[in-house]
Amino acid sequence: MTVEQRSASRALGQSCIRDGLRARFGFSLVELLVVVAIIAAIVAVMVPIVTAAKEGARQTKCASNLKQLISAWALYADDNSGRACPSYYFDWNTNTEYAWDFVLRWSSFPPDYKFGLLARYTKNHQINNCPSFVGNGWGRPYTGYAYNATYIGGDPAMGISPCAVGQIAQPSRKVVFADGGFGNPVNAQNFLRAPSDPLFSAGKIHFRHNGFANAAYADGHVARSNKKFKYDPKEPECGALSEDDSAYCLR
Repeated sequence: MTVEQRSASRALGQSCIRDGLRARFGFSLVELLVVVAIIAAIVAVMVPIVTAAKEGARQTKCASNLKQLISAWALYADDNSGRACPSYYFDWNTNTEYAWDFVLRWSSFPPDYKFGLLARYTKNHQINNCPSFVGNGWGRPYTGYAYNATYIGGDPAMGISPCAVGQIAQPSRKVVFADGGFGNPVNAQNFLRAPSDPLFSAGKIHFRHNGFANAAYADGHVARSNKKFKYDPKEPECGALSEDDSAYCLR
């Protein structure tokens, strides 16, 4: 065999090896499409799982915020002869609102704010912010939580004074603070209203944590619930903790 023949034979052999490797390790279009479809299916399964896990972490942070708020509420009552913190009241010319969460001077725009009536005990106004809440805050810098104004914090506009903590007959069943909101899309509200309250439509519970809502009760514990009462399909994320006032009232 001549040198030229040997070179040609070697080149042919190398070409066959390359073709064989391509045949062995290459992917057809159909195979690539199958792989892409499998990856897409995995992503479709994993995204809701990851999203739910993130929301679970935010719910835990929310529960911690509510625990601090209910502890501050109890300390306020201890320092004020057992009387619950007022939901709000205004100064003589109604320019300034003194509320459980913030003191707001409404004569400026946006309103100037300071820490609210519970600030002495919380030391951190950011705990008024639920990490899962996104919506109109109505001038409040941090929001997401609502305080039971119908029975516990009172409402001066309706002639209702804050209750004495000792009046709460079943404290483990009576909500003090909760994830609050109303409307669709959901707006903030910081005064929680019982179902019989004329202002209930603007004082609902917001079930924002994967269908659950966090609530802090008068005995100091925090719990979550997905039992949505007074349901309105026009506001699918909002409702009440009980069909009547039983989760809100003093009895």
